[in-house]
Amino acid sequence: MYKRNIIAVSIMALFAGATHAATNFDDFTPMTGDVGTGLPANAPFKLSSPNFTQTSIADRVSQLAAGQLNSGNWDMQTANETGTDAGRYLFAPFETTTAGVQRLDLVTGVAKTIVQPGTQGFVSGDASRWTPWGSYLTAEESWGTGSTKGRLFEITNPLADPASVNFVHRNIPRVSHEGLAFDNNNSLYFIDEQDSGGIYKYVSANPNATTGNDYFAAGQTSLLKVGAGNNNRATGAFIWTPITDSSGSALAGVNTNLDGSVDGRQAQNVIASTSYNRPEDLEIQTLANGDQILYVATTTDDEVYSINLSSNQVKRFASNTTLDAGTNVAAGSAFKNPDNLAIDAEGNMYIIEDQPGGVADIWFATDADKDGVAESIGKWASLSTPGAEPTGLYFDKFNPNLAYVNVQHPTGGNDRTIMISAVPEAETYVMMLTGLGLLGFMARRRKEIC
Repeated sequence: MYKRNIIAVSIMALFAGATHAATNFDDFTPMTGDVGTGLPANAPFKLSSPNFTQTSIADRVSQLAAGQLNSGNWDMQTANETGTDAGRYLFAPFETTTAGVQRLDLVTGVAKTIVQPGTQGFVSGDASRWTPWGSYLTAEESWGTGSTKGRLFEITNPLADPASVNFVHRNIPRVSHEGLAFDNNNSLYFIDEQDSGGIYKYVSANPNATTGNDYFAAGQTSLLKVGAGNNNRATGAFIWTPITDSSGSALAGVNTNLDGSVDGRQAQNVIASTSYNRPEDLEIQTLANGDQILYVATTTDDEVYSINLSSNQVKRFASNTTLDAGTNVAAGSAFKNPDNLAIDAEGNMYIIEDQPGGVADIWFATDADKDGVAESIGKWASLSTPGAEPTGLYFDKFNPNLAYVNVQHPTGGNDRTIMISAVPEAETYVMMLTGLGLLGFMARRRKEIC
């Protein structure tokens, strides 16, 4: 089930850029129990393998000291996955009432706030996704009033000097956002994070657009409906039911806001779609047979769903009834509040809990037959920082043995980004990264593989 033999990885192999490369992250022994508090703030995770190491690579206190405005609550993150210096930068929004976006340079270690807190009234930043055309998307996990209500934003030039960054509101139906995901046809999936929230699909009139202006200029949004709809937590065959026409205009009965945007939440009642209890993060995976699977974490009922976009079937992927690989019984209350999702280089799924206060875990899900139902989940890491939750787990697309995770809203207010390495003797790797020669090689290598 889990790898037991570690294969030595050379330092040069660390820079190999293959999305489906082998990884050592699935070589671990599932843990039991909660770590509690007491681990140092700069190494806050109990890790499931002695070969995993962790390093704090950014923190809010240091960024404030460097003159970077930073309102904290660092949330979901992604890297620049294509284009110039692909993989060099991590992006994360601030989930605060004066939200912004930061960019962390993984080569120099310098973090810059590229969207200043409160720009355009941006609130509760949560989502992070790199687009097929090479820009960055984030969105508001908010259902406030007026203009600060579930908006999607694009940074069209995310590598630019902060003073020149272009932060643009994109007009798709308003919801309380978290997860964003693109399929192989460049359709965009999103959710409404509330109990009885829906799952949405946006199909651009120009799916091969090379700019956000073109991609979001016109498109149809639909809601997922299992069976006859008007149901909750349903599994089985589904269809996508439109709430707008192909230009993006609301269909009959669907409300629009004062700015002309579509009320995605109200639309769910109009078309009697299928709801899920507080859907949050999304990830998409393409299987060997070509099927695309959309995974959705739902927090209230402690469940994760798999949605086969090829066969149009919804299944319950994991829940507290799934076998705990550490105890060999159902996970029960040990598995609580699944929030974020991440997929490593070998296609393994990780489920991150939203449980502040020293009990939040990251679980490794095993779905050996890829039928959309996990055979087991195993505790992979556990966070000890008081008041915090882990969020934004992201596996480096150019190095299968590196991952990054944010420690959000700790009691002391010093959010952090932690790098986790699955490479044996990772201390040597971290030390070597501080050498300018290897840093230069790393930057050049990233350019060569994009």
